[in-house]
Amino acid sequence: MRILVLGGTVFLSAEIARQAVAAGHHVTCLARGTSADPPDGVTWLRGDRSLGAAAFADVTGGWDEVVDVTRDPVQAGVALEVLGPAAAHWTFVSSCSVYADHSVPGADESAALLEPLPEGQAGTPDTYGESKSAIERMTRDAVGEKAHIVRSGLIGGPGDGTDRYGYWPARFAANSDPVLVPDVPDASTQIIDVGDLAAWILQSAEQGLTGTYNALGEVVRFEDYLQESQRAAGASADVTVRAPEEWLVQHGVGYWSGQDSLPLWLPAGHEGFQARSNRAATARGMTLRPWQETLAATLEDEKQRGLDRDRKAGLRSETEQGLVALRRREQR
Repeated sequence: MRILVLGGTVFLSAEIARQAVAAGHHVTCLARGTSADPPDGVTWLRGDRSLGAAAFADVTGGWDEVVDVTRDPVQAGVALEVLGPAAAHWTFVSSCSVYADHSVPGADESAALLEPLPEGQAGTPDTYGESKSAIERMTRDAVGEKAHIVRSGLIGGPGDGTDRYGYWPARFAANSDPVLVPDVPDASTQIIDVGDLAAWILQSAEQGLTGTYNALGEVVRFEDYLQESQRAAGASADVTVRAPEEWLVQHGVGYWSGQDSLPLWLPAGHEGFQARSNRAATARGMTLRPWQETLAATLEDEKQRGLDRDRKAGLRSETEQGLVALRRREQR
């Protein structure tokens, strides 16, 4: 197959390109290359999609598969206009953030979506879900039955730049100091390994699968994930200090991501955010490795990148130490 990956230098898009080359496909990546180079074995076309149609000046011929992971509706629209007519199959990697309601565990692809951004409006971090919703609509309008729309949840594994899934195993591995934990043992986590997601996207392209699917891992209790993180890190004893959700909010701890947050912890009303149905995708060939393997590989990646590095998600050491001391004083 002749495969064009719009991107191909970072995390998921790079893994798709890497697996496609290994499978013997002819792979081209259109990317600026400011973050990293594409994997070995691909044809690299340097292009900046912020330039509009000019970015595709060197992209010629038809494609058996085009993969786009963008969050920018303007860039997506240009790519669809320029490349859509000559593409036999088009994969857009969307997100489960497109859903309007995150409170219902087990919801499937029929759940209501956020209102798409108006045509021509560029996306922002605050309109991520609306942006992806807009691109889904644009993709269907432009390429119709050739579209494979993949609604991913949180992606884990080596190379994750969000620092979310790796926070907990890395934190237990960093030192034996007390670890502040939200007291939500029965909350859900739901991660898909980047390798599994890339493999299914490539398999779907090879088979010509179209339609819209939630591409998600299995649901795992937060407590089970936490205990496995401790085990993988070699923690000899439970060093956790549990805190109620209200207490954490009161003391300025953030949900999910960002500085001084506790990753994978979500506010009320998000009980289904990490507990959506993946049955449609698994029925169509998506296979998942044991989540413990993803966690172990993520921890090894965290060690290579540095357990004490500045992170995009998680508590800073000084913040955690202060909150642990306060929590323990209150419990005396």
